[in-house]
Amino acid sequence: MSTTLITVTALTAAWVGFSGISLLRRADFVVQPLIAYGVPRTWWTWLAAAKLAGAIGLLAGLAVPAVGIAAALGLTAYFLGAIATVLRARSYKTLPFPVLYLAPVVATLVVTS
Repeated sequence: MSTTLITVTALTAAWVGFSGISLLRRADFVVQPLIAYGVPRTWWTWLAAAKLAGAIGLLAGLAVPAVGIAAALGLTAYFLGAIATVLRARSYKTLPFPVLYLAPVVATLVVTS
């Protein structure tokens, strides 16, 4: 196991985990865009749980690589969905934000494979 794999995975898991916790805590910088995009409030806890499960899965992937790959693929789908939601809402100025989460997830997937 390489130092690069451990570092990229740990940083990505921390980044995605931070996002999940921020959504659970209903941080204003997270929920205001969701309101603007029209994401139902009933989804928020599930979306946060998906992010947190993905972050945990990335870390578990350090021990069981197949779990890390599955988590990275799931998070890739999640953030592609987030990009689609931003585009559907025509909020082009906020498009970089989901991309900033997608990029390290894809990097983790690349170094894991």
